[in-house]
Amino acid sequence: MQLADLRDRRVAVWGTGREGVAAVRAIAPAGPASLVAVDDRQNFLTKDWSPELAALAPLHTGPAGFDALRAADVVVRSPGVAQTHPWMVQLRAAGIRITGGTALWMAAHRDRTVGVTGSKGKSTTSSLVSHLLTAAGFANELGGNIGIPVLDLPPAPTYVLELSAYQCADLDDSPRVTAVTSLFPEHLDWTGGEDEYYRVKLNLVANDPAAVVVHAASTAVLAELSRRFTGLPLHVVGGEDSFHVHDGVFRLGAAPLFPRTALRLLGRHNEANLCIALGVLQAYGVDVRTSAGALEAALGTFAGLPHRLERIEDPSGLTFVDDSLSTIPQAAIHAIEAFHDRPLTVLLGGEDRGVDYTPLREHLAAAASPTTVIGMPDSGARLVALLEDLPLVTAYVSDSLVDAVALARKVTPAGGVVLMSPAAPSYGRFDNYAHRSKVFRQAITDSAL
Repeated sequence: MQLADLRDRRVAVWGTGREGVAAVRAIAPAGPASLVAVDDRQNFLTKDWSPELAALAPLHTGPAGFDALRAADVVVRSPGVAQTHPWMVQLRAAGIRITGGTALWMAAHRDRTVGVTGSKGKSTTSSLVSHLLTAAGFANELGGNIGIPVLDLPPAPTYVLELSAYQCADLDDSPRVTAVTSLFPEHLDWTGGEDEYYRVKLNLVANDPAAVVVHAASTAVLAELSRRFTGLPLHVVGGEDSFHVHDGVFRLGAAPLFPRTALRLLGRHNEANLCIALGVLQAYGVDVRTSAGALEAALGTFAGLPHRLERIEDPSGLTFVDDSLSTIPQAAIHAIEAFHDRPLTVLLGGEDRGVDYTPLREHLAAAASPTTVIGMPDSGARLVALLEDLPLVTAYVSDSLVDAVALARKVTPAGGVVLMSPAAPSYGRFDNYAHRSKVFRQAITDSAL
């Protein structure tokens, strides 16, 4: 289904955030018979529905919102509307067509699109793909879950999209080249269970992509792809016959491309992210060997994402690290690994979705050096309780992120690292991960006074 297919149909846009706004503005010119907007969860984060938007799509809230959805021929849901939402269950049972803005856009743009998903690593990998495609002479636009909603993207010869499970769920078309970075149980409240989460995540590759790029170390991804699909055009990187790192050099097979130091990002996980990005470039038609010099130069200007292992030097000699994008235990594990050679205090905790923190406990239990952990609301106390008996872990519970930073200053040895890698979402106490980062940075300044 494309935007043009909405002509003369009754359409309801469910959600009034940036994705909902983009959908209304894109759908209105298509000429639907009627167009309305629905917001079922108004709270302190809700933005005003402007007169301009109301003229395009009158807003319905509360019980009237469900009536408006039920009267529609097509419901275009925003990514935040869960699979498990009671209204979703009723609408599906009634046979109402449900889609999303990403699906409407993808139907018309799949042949010149790269789509990247994964439980972690998708933001960095998609950003690397976009940056390196530009260096190789492929002009492109980056959007999706990162940056610009797809329905707001300007015309371009190539698109690179970072796609969440929410955005993958409604796709009827796969991008030309796809990549899956990793799979861990996440967003189970949204999908209703681990198997459904994997299904919607891997829906990205379910509709005839030309290539599916995966890292050999991503065993969960390979196992799920094997279980769910046959005949996928798999491109597996990370082995000796593909893109990999050996003796401090990125290589394609036996051929050296550029030194590991060309990639400024820390951690083995970022080496894997770059290998996937190079695999995507190759699958899209870039001659990586002949472009190696240009790619190496481009890596020198790639600083990584804001709020992902972002260093903040401090006059005290401590290094503070903003990893506010960390929302699952595996992200925190990789962040901890990046600083294994320095005294480390980790600030953990956020919105408590009941995530299993056992992998984080197992990682800290196997560590060879001491680690200090400070648990922050709301999941921090539960996490600290899980770590209490580990001999090389000293754990505290704080009342807030601000208190955690002040405590970290006191307990972290000179030359050490204070790493905020929450392993939990920001919602509940912050607007989003960027707001959490802002509070972290202000707390660093204030605690130094």
